[in-house]
Amino acid sequence: MTRNQGRHRFSRRTKLTAGVTGLALTIGLAVAISTTGDQGTAQADGADISLFVDITKQQRNVKAPRAQRGASTGTFTVDCGRNENGHFNPDNFIAQPGVRNGAEHLHDYVGNVSTDADSTDESLLEADTTCKNGDKSAYFWPVVRIDRENEDEEPGEPAGAEVECPDVQRKLRNVPRQAKAEVDRNLQAMKDQIAEANTKLKAADVDDPNFVNNTVLRPLRDKRTASIDRIVQAIDRVAERPRGLKRLAPCTVKDGDANDAKVAEAAQEAEADAPEKGDGKSASDENELPGNEGEIQRPEVVDITFRGSPVGRVEPMPQFLRVLYGDAKVSTNGPKNARKSWTCTGFEDKVLIDKYPICPEGSKVKRVHDFASCWDGKNTDSANHRDHIVYPNENGKCPRGFKAVPQLRISLTYDIPRDVQVAGQYAVDAFPQEEHNPFSDHDDFANVMSQEIMNRLVQCVNSGRRCKE
Repeated sequence: MTRNQGRHRFSRRTKLTAGVTGLALTIGLAVAISTTGDQGTAQADGADISLFVDITKQQRNVKAPRAQRGASTGTFTVDCGRNENGHFNPDNFIAQPGVRNGAEHLHDYVGNVSTDADSTDESLLEADTTCKNGDKSAYFWPVVRIDRENEDEEPGEPAGAEVECPDVQRKLRNVPRQAKAEVDRNLQAMKDQIAEANTKLKAADVDDPNFVNNTVLRPLRDKRTASIDRIVQAIDRVAERPRGLKRLAPCTVKDGDANDAKVAEAAQEAEADAPEKGDGKSASDENELPGNEGEIQRPEVVDITFRGSPVGRVEPMPQFLRVLYGDAKVSTNGPKNARKSWTCTGFEDKVLIDKYPICPEGSKVKRVHDFASCWDGKNTDSANHRDHIVYPNENGKCPRGFKAVPQLRISLTYDIPRDVQVAGQYAVDAFPQEEHNPFSDHDDFANVMSQEIMNRLVQCVNSGRRCKE
């Protein structure tokens, strides 16, 4: 059966809810967007099926320059995690500084924990980082999502009801090491609580809002409140007390049948915890953007590695150097700066394509981003964010007047089910006009390493060693 034959497309799912006011909502009319666990789920338009190709049928096209005498052959890998702290936003302080939602799609961040539209050299330098070696650099790229909402159900098949809760982990940007074990235990407890609530929900009569509220949602809210209290206390003992977490305790129930029941919200007083400042959106709205919706896929592996030059030694990058990879607006700007980024594990040294790969069994979807590495020796940025740092030629040599600096490669590996690949149900976030074009894949880097870390990096690369920090 093809993707759209013999099936009907989901409408956006409606929700039963038990929150903090006494307002009644009508299911089918009220729409709430929320997240469960580490990921957000909603309807998305997805990429055209023609943009997906079998990687095994693509021609070999990767040619690395031959290393010459005196080449810098070492590598320096930085462990900055996989965005376990849930740092997402649709900003880009390099391309559109000061503009909220300037990217119009969601970015996945590792490294500097403060990165947003208002980031400056000074704010980045003062912030904390997820990198184990203290590297405060900002590394960010558009998220990949799975859109199973395009997988319409068989006629008459009910979607069923399911609990959804705001993601508390996403609000914990900088958990102190002394509190991490306790915080992790309670985050796992909240996942278990959701699973238990879903088990209860299977036996619940979703046409009876009082039953759902009293049997499922209120007990779940109380358990989540207790877990959140323990998280707050654990952090408060060693660092600044986190604010606004208790308002994330109430959960919702989405009902795929979209019946006409009215569900009264629990009459619970608003929490004493102070609300966070914002634009009026709930915490659960933040990861859903028009045209970029669906289940966010955290990379299974984030590999951040700096490499040398095949023709000689590299020099240190200046602090606050900005470097872009790819072009987020390839349909407007043309292919000059766009890069082929997509491959599968086991094919990285053979095939890079500008389509979404369908990988063979045992292989995983992968994005490989090789940044420019020839610096003009003067500027940390330029008007178009590209003229100050360019790519070497096919032999690895920099243009006259440019200096070779360590080349950053960011590799992102995703565990995307093969049936999702075949059905064309995953895509990268993009500007609306790109329509999830995989050739619009891109990546951003701002160097905020200390001079000590940069010196270690350069020495490692130039000496031909393999270093990991």
